Amino acid sequence: MDIYIYGYLICLLLFLFHSETACHPLGKRPCEMQAFRIWDVNQKIFYLRNNQLVAGYLQGPNTKLEEKIDVVPIEPHTMFLGIHGGKLCLACVKSGDEIKLKLEAVNITDLNQNREQDKRFAFIRSDNGPTTSFESAACPGWFLCTSLEADQPVGLTNKPTESIKVTKFYFQQD
Repeated sequence: MDIYIYGYLICLLLFLFHSETACHPLGKRPCEMQAFRIWDVNQKIFYLRNNQLVAGYLQGPNTKLEEKIDVVPIEPHTMFLGIHGGKLCLACVKSGDEIKLKLEAVNITDLNQNREQDKRFAFIRSDNGPTTSFESAACPGWFLCTSLEADQPVGLTNKPTESIKVTKFYFQQD
């Protein structure tokens, strides 16, 4: 009798696996966007000012300005990051000799990990105890950072251990 139960379970698993691959063809992923709160180790919160992502201390009625980070995972530790319901995405952009963080008006769920032009939106998440850092997949060695000063733009640095930039964040699902 046990053999019939195992046979049934195997058939059920094969059916479920087939359904999953039929729903998500090769190269596609389910577009499950999740919202996260992010703040640096100095307690600066991300918010939008003049269409630029900045980090600062928000208090009282200003706390409603906090930007949640929208995340679409693409690999175990790699993800697309955005704000405003995934309508503005964080991108690592090369401009001449400079590498900068930009917000681009792209729908996060339309991005595809297999398209080279979408790689600039991908970040590798590294957890170290309670903190998290984000390295650009397009520009290895460049990390999401904030300034020590409040109300300064969120950017990228290739010197994550320098004391003038903060690359460690608290990252909590909302």
